[in-house]
Amino acid sequence: MLQYSLMAKEIQFTQEGYDRLKAELEELKGPVRMRVAEAIREAKSHGDLRENAAYHEAKLNQTRLESRIADLDKAILLAKIVHRPESAGASAHLGNKVTLEDLEFGDSFTITLVGSFEADPTKDLISIGSPLGESVLGKVVGDEVEVEAPGGVSQYRIISVD
Repeated sequence: MLQYSLMAKEIQFTQEGYDRLKAELEELKGPVRMRVAEAIREAKSHGDLRENAAYHEAKLNQTRLESRIADLDKAILLAKIVHRPESAGASAHLGNKVTLEDLEFGDSFTITLVGSFEADPTKDLISIGSPLGESVLGKVVGDEVEVEAPGGVSQYRIISVD
């Protein structure tokens, strides 16, 4: 039963996303954790902790850091690296870069399809669980997709799948 519950909570990653996650975790557990601990030691040396803003800030940073480390540890425990299946052919899949043309405005842009944990729209890393990601998944060059998002419906044509 335990194995089933872990499988139900798998977090899909590209190999690159998993590698970035591991590198971030190593950085946080090593140099970053040491810097935060040093900041706490330094702030403690300034005296009364009740009115020591530097100490409270350092402790808050430590709490944030440990929370992020816990999140990353859990993600690694539940990680499933997904490789492009042979059967996917030329269709868009996790890890692909997909260039889309906005049919209303004529603009084109490129996204990378990733798992939800590694998604970052500011870097054009789009989750396969998002409206855009779901609509593109499995499509091929020339296909047109319609995306329903909070801002309305948008239509795109797939220009390339790399």
